[in-house]
Amino acid sequence: MTSELARTLVVMPALNEEASVGAVVREVLAKVPGAACLVVDDGSTDATGAEARAAGARVARLPFNVGVGGAMRLGFNYALEHGYDNVVQVDADGQHDPAGVAALVEALGEADIVLGARFAGEGDYTVKGPRRWAMRMLSSILSRLSGTTLTDTTSGFRASGPRAVRLFADHYPSEYLGDTIESLVIAVRAGCRVRQLPVAMRPRAGGTPSHDPFKAAAYLGRAMIALLFALMRPPVPLHESMVSPA
Repeated sequence: MTSELARTLVVMPALNEEASVGAVVREVLAKVPGAACLVVDDGSTDATGAEARAAGARVARLPFNVGVGGAMRLGFNYALEHGYDNVVQVDADGQHDPAGVAALVEALGEADIVLGARFAGEGDYTVKGPRRWAMRMLSSILSRLSGTTLTDTTSGFRASGPRAVRLFADHYPSEYLGDTIESLVIAVRAGCRVRQLPVAMRPRAGGTPSHDPFKAAAYLGRAMIALLFALMRPPVPLHESMVSPA
């Protein structure tokens, strides 16, 4: 596992997370020995980048906000350029426990993408109302598409193996919800294997939530539109260099 973690890049998209990003970086470096940590400062107007660098992370700064999808595509390309096989996405707000990274990476031995699932029997994370309806519907559809049970298709705590990293370096979507829903559709239709592991979520350590109760109803419509567009787009084939030898 130590060798696998040495080939793993933890990518942390961060927008105005100066209150939490330093502590999260230090926790990643302590709990994921051997792995490197890249914070993608997504056009922050505060000291996010400086706090991340002081904590020991590598920092890539975007001149303006492009969203989680754009920040992650930068991370996937950075991984390819610097010889990392695996990429693990971790939120900068402290909700993802870095202690779970090693298990996600280990599970990449049997899959190309491993989701940290919040609704798979661990922790007490709950979602109510339209967001819950949307997440259940998305999970049902994507479970059928992938041929495996997925209970949390919008989880941002996920690991990508070599084939998925190469695919996502060119085709990771940047639209709203594209970084979760559409990326899974792209991966599954390209022939990537997806599985999930149960994880527990923690309260935010700082910053501002990306969703609030007033936006919950809009989430349902946006989620369905994101899935529709993902299914309408032509499949992206895995390049020959992405296919594991028989």
